[in-house]
Amino acid sequence: MNFDNIKWNEKGLIPAVIQDDVTSSVLMLGYMNQDSLKKSLKSNEVTFFSRSKNRLWTKGEESGNKLIIKNIILDCDRDTLLIQATPLGPTCHTGTISCFGNDHLSFDMIQKLESIIDERKTSMNEGSYISSLFKKGVKEIAKKVNEEAGETAIAAVTNDGRLIEEAADLVFHLLVLLRSQDKKMEDVTDKLYERSANQ
Repeated sequence: MNFDNIKWNEKGLIPAVIQDDVTSSVLMLGYMNQDSLKKSLKSNEVTFFSRSKNRLWTKGEESGNKLIIKNIILDCDRDTLLIQATPLGPTCHTGTISCFGNDHLSFDMIQKLESIIDERKTSMNEGSYISSLFKKGVKEIAKKVNEEAGETAIAAVTNDGRLIEEAADLVFHLLVLLRSQDKKMEDVTDKLYERSANQ
């Protein structure tokens, strides 16, 4: 990156918006100076200039929840950076995925569902639909995914207004199938990212 193109503010800083490179969710905002940007580029880990600590600060240096850089983009006015990164854990110190909370993150709903599925898989609650699926075994879960996929396709072809509802059923049962094999949706998105990089 050409530092001559950057418009640093009067304190020699530039705001850096951190975006999840897979989900495109905004994770946090920090500030960089020339030294922190150089270190970020060299280590491939997001390093800020902490205004409160008055020093360079690598995200996750204590928690381990680092941000691995995939791409850095300078905006049209050359006074803001967009850093697309892979988060190695929750970005916020409060434990949420984003410093702006999780309510706006559609991907967070997937994680909430996975937590519920895991709890039902462990507890095997009587009367729980999820628990009943696990009791029936992977063949029945796979059959249900196949059934929901067919209903989703039919809803699209017939345009009966049920596409979103059927798609939600499909994704839900796919999550159950993945968890039955100790896999997560994150494994799927990682594979999609890997493929997109090779397109």
